[in-house]
Amino acid sequence: MPGRKYDWETLPDEQLLKRRLSSLRVTVEGTWLEDCVSSLHEELEERDIRLRPHTWISSEWFSPDRKPGIAIPFYLAHPRLMKLEKKMMLEVEGGTWSECMAILRHEAGHAVQQAYRLHRRRRWQQLFGLSSKRYPLYYRPDPASRRYVQHLRLWYAQSHPDEDFAETFAVWLRPRSNWRTRYAGWPALKKLEYVDELMGEIAGKRPLLTSREPVDPLHELSETLGSHYQKKQAFYAISPPKTYDRDLYRLFSANPKHRLAQPASSFIRRHRDHVRKLVARWTGENQLMIEAVLDDMIARCRAHNLRAAGSERKLLSDFTVLVTAKTMHALFGPSQRKWIAL
Repeated sequence: MPGRKYDWETLPDEQLLKRRLSSLRVTVEGTWLEDCVSSLHEELEERDIRLRPHTWISSEWFSPDRKPGIAIPFYLAHPRLMKLEKKMMLEVEGGTWSECMAILRHEAGHAVQQAYRLHRRRRWQQLFGLSSKRYPLYYRPDPASRRYVQHLRLWYAQSHPDEDFAETFAVWLRPRSNWRTRYAGWPALKKLEYVDELMGEIAGKRPLLTSREPVDPLHELSETLGSHYQKKQAFYAISPPKTYDRDLYRLFSANPKHRLAQPASSFIRRHRDHVRKLVARWTGENQLMIEAVLDDMIARCRAHNLRAAGSERKLLSDFTVLVTAKTMHALFGPSQRKWIAL
């Protein structure tokens, strides 16, 4: 992590949230991100792809149109900012080496597509669709589909043709991914084989687009961290369904003979971090959404004075299954929001 000292490092969260993004002045250079980017470039070099996507710090992950580079979110450039991200969003997207590399490979797919104008090819359009298709605000994936590779969470390849290509490219690029065996018998294998053929065709060739101009660099972003997180939290906010009572009564007890058992609300609070992380890993959903489901369950347990009677181990297992089911209902239920495209 960086050796440079910043005047905001020791600020409490309340004061740090008042700082503007532009005042953070963090960079990729001198941090662990620099090693991640170097590893990405090495992977591209091993495939004889001459493009080396430039990187810069911005507010979020993205690769802009006609600019074959990668923006990296500011919070990954300093441990203090990662700590704040964890508090505000309950998770740090790209906060580990493996997660960061997975996202970098995905964004590199976008950069390669733009640099070589691959989406203009007829075969590309036949397999992935039209790049000109409007990006959706929301999308509903089919988790059972084998027409798409599975790389980033939320079955992201299904959100747009460009994301389908970027995900396919990321699977192809990852060292030792063994994609021919992993996707044997899947329709998605045709896309992987096409990417393999296409990358062999552009190997050693100069990119058609070489602009290294950053888009929305951090020093140009004037909004405060507080405003940034307010918008980010609102993006993932939902109103959880009020359909828990019957299921909670099956799991917990309202029988007076169990009045001395621990309150079900206390049981949930004690295990919420473990359950939230576990369900997020299984469903791919953002932890803020699962937190909303847990908050509502706690409120319903208090309202009905439910008690956690019986084997704690079995209760925890059954409760985790219940939260998973209710999380999926909140996502796919007819009255709830659709899946959010990241």
